[in-house]
Amino acid sequence: MLKAILDFFDQKLSAGAAASDEDRAIRLATAALLVELVKMDGGMDAAEREAIVHAVRDKFALAPGEADELLRLAEEEVRQATDFYQFTSLLNRHFSAGQKVRVIEAMWAVAYADATLSAWEQHLVRKVADLLYVPHADYIHAKLKAREAAGLP
Repeated sequence: MLKAILDFFDQKLSAGAAASDEDRAIRLATAALLVELVKMDGGMDAAEREAIVHAVRDKFALAPGEADELLRLAEEEVRQATDFYQFTSLLNRHFSAGQKVRVIEAMWAVAYADATLSAWEQHLVRKVADLLYVPHADYIHAKLKAREAAGLP
């Protein structure tokens, strides 16, 4: 599996911009957290899948096919993961406070993509926000912003 991930990043995501192994791992960790989130309420529907693809495309300036492939690799990584620490520790080392808030914003957008919010999804976003040391005010602001964008009361 690791070879498939490295080959993907070598051939597609690093084209023209020589992304480092750390950059590749950060992209995968971010996508994996979003995939973990959609697993909380039983599975990924089309709206949640689109929200994840949109989030990673915007965050990492990926082409649609690259975002789809990153999502596929993230799904495989999540199946093999034993906890969230492997993902959040990497983001803590390399993301600024603002970038961490944007990860939480993306998680909220994905959580609200199916127009419902399960207690499990809310718990995971809170847990990841804590692991990323995102201030509570930023966590709440991101939640409200995503709920409003989803057109929910």
